[in-house]
Amino acid sequence: MSVKDKVIEIIAEQAVLEPSDVTPQSTLEDLGIDSLGLVESIFAIEEAFDISVPFNANEPMQSDFDISTVASIIAGIEKLLIAQKA
Repeated sequence: MSVKDKVIEIIAEQAVLEPSDVTPQSTLEDLGIDSLGLVESIFAIEEAFDISVPFNANEPMQSDFDISTVASIIAGIEKLLIAQKA
């Protein structure tokens, strides 16, 4: 399973949607994911990929990790995975 597919699966689960309802252009707000859902999504992503996401739960917009869209989350995870292998 690709990083994209796994992230979409995790986010869809948090939003109680089908993965087909989640697009890379979707924002978490579009999907109805609130701040708690965001934190749970980040935890699930960290567990699924065995990475640590540089994420500030109190100030998500101040983080180095871009959570503005599903695509930006996928890109951030891919960068973390590359850095982890380096």
